Amino acid sequence: MAATMPADEKILLLPQARSVRRHGSASVFPHEWSDSRIVYEPLQANTHGPEEYQLHIGAGPEIRISSATRSGTRAALATLGQLRRQFGNTLPHVDIHDWPAFATRGVMLDVSRDRVPRTDELFAVVTHLAGLKINHLQLYTEHTFAYRGHEEVWRGCSPLTPDEIRNLDEHCKEHGITLAANQNCFGHLASWFRFPKYAALAEIQGADTPWKFYDFTRLGPFSLCPGDPGSIALIEDLLGQLLPCFSSGLVNINCDETFDVGHGRSRERVAKLGSAAVYFEFLGKVAGACRGRSFTPMFWADIALNHADAAEHIPPGLIALAWGYEPDSKFAQWCRTLHAVGRETWVCPGTSSWRSITGRTTERRGNIAAAVRDGLANGATGVLTCDWGDVGHRQQWPISLHGLAHAADAAWTGDGESISPQAESLHVFNDRTLAVGPWLDRLGDADLALRRVAGLLGPANSPTVLRNATGLFALGLSNEPVRGTPGAWVTALERIRAIAREPTGELAPQLERELRHSCTVAEFAAERGLQRAGGASMNDPRERLDAIIHDHRRLWLARSREGGLDHSCGLYDQLELS
Repeated sequence: MAATMPADEKILLLPQARSVRRHGSASVFPHEWSDSRIVYEPLQANTHGPEEYQLHIGAGPEIRISSATRSGTRAALATLGQLRRQFGNTLPHVDIHDWPAFATRGVMLDVSRDRVPRTDELFAVVTHLAGLKINHLQLYTEHTFAYRGHEEVWRGCSPLTPDEIRNLDEHCKEHGITLAANQNCFGHLASWFRFPKYAALAEIQGADTPWKFYDFTRLGPFSLCPGDPGSIALIEDLLGQLLPCFSSGLVNINCDETFDVGHGRSRERVAKLGSAAVYFEFLGKVAGACRGRSFTPMFWADIALNHADAAEHIPPGLIALAWGYEPDSKFAQWCRTLHAVGRETWVCPGTSSWRSITGRTTERRGNIAAAVRDGLANGATGVLTCDWGDVGHRQQWPISLHGLAHAADAAWTGDGESISPQAESLHVFNDRTLAVGPWLDRLGDADLALRRVAGLLGPANSPTVLRNATGLFALGLSNEPVRGTPGAWVTALERIRAIAREPTGELAPQLERELRHSCTVAEFAAERGLQRAGGASMNDPRERLDAIIHDHRRLWLARSREGGLDHSCGLYDQLELS
């Protein structure tokens, strides 16, 4: 075991425990531990749910764990494991009494925007998440499951196979994590519509047909046509292959952001019945396909919440997922609306890692804090934290993991402000210098001033706050018209360079390489943004970008499969350089 900290050091736990009472000095335990040193007892008063536990480390040779269920024992062992990581075999005398704020504390990883993790990486992630008391996992899927009979859709994408999912399901169960199935069953299916066999099922016909996605114009097919009998037939086939690989009885059917419905083949039907009625009719068919296979469906509730008085039409038995990724997300309002119509609700914040390179510290903190605060106050039963991979999944794993650690702490404690960056450094990154957590927070706000004035919405002379992205990514790594003054870009560049010079801590080599790559990309983006805003010219942009792409490939293959990598790298190649 690595060098340990003195037993009189402050106890660092993640998630932070509710009650930690120290007493006495410390006990030295044998280097080789075994379960025989732990005495398991029933919890005398189990009033806080199945994961409540008490952990006692005293002067004697034994450690006592009191719990009412296996899940409570597992939570206590996770805490004991963290104490051993910090103190080694000289453990402080301590009594800990703890339980979670939310019964379900989940993570959703995007495996459809280019990056599909290798099987060994998924197994390692599950073990890591279990140590943070996460108990639910799902892998967001559009086209990256190896569906039989649909090979043309997933060929070259390195999909997950049925056997891989079954093995992952067993691994999750061993670690107290529920693995839920996930397949988008309505929108976000452009990867399918690239092929004529499936394009005929799309709402939008023709690759050049425009429609509005929020405030942006998009082209071409996106959602299934809900009135086409072939649409539900396709979904029945997919669910019939996917669901038997999971033992949880839970499936996320997604069905989000179907803004194109009514702008194509369903135009007349939507004009007659209304878009909400057409949406809920198809949602009900998909939900029925799940229930017919003894699975409880959940779905993203954005369409229901964006139609006045529509929530009451949500088909019965669905779990509603209320998602939002900014500090001002209306979790309280959404939870009240869904609770009023008797729908179980989970709040779904984000890691703020995607479309960022560096993360977005201020927005992540506010977003996760609002989700757990307002979710608890308004009847939410779960937290599902999302780590998306929009636009090439170019954020590195430590940036995502930083957000997931915050969410794990918040979902357990119910306090989005309580996380200790030092505890994160130790227990998430195994950094005994306790430096990397604070370092990641500083990196995630390197361009904060820029993104507060460089929004992509609104007229050019009236910029708005940039949402769902950093300025470094949305402007420095795109060909969009640049926003922000040269001074704002200089400030961001100087902060990135200063942070890059700081030590990240004592990290595993792969983590260190990933963080250094993040700094390199961020500095390149800031210099490019500065040049496009009228500031200093870049030196050797093509050579530097080629080096970034080379490093991106190398780091990608250390954790992820090859499918999707060329597309991700191609997004760098599209940048206009001068």
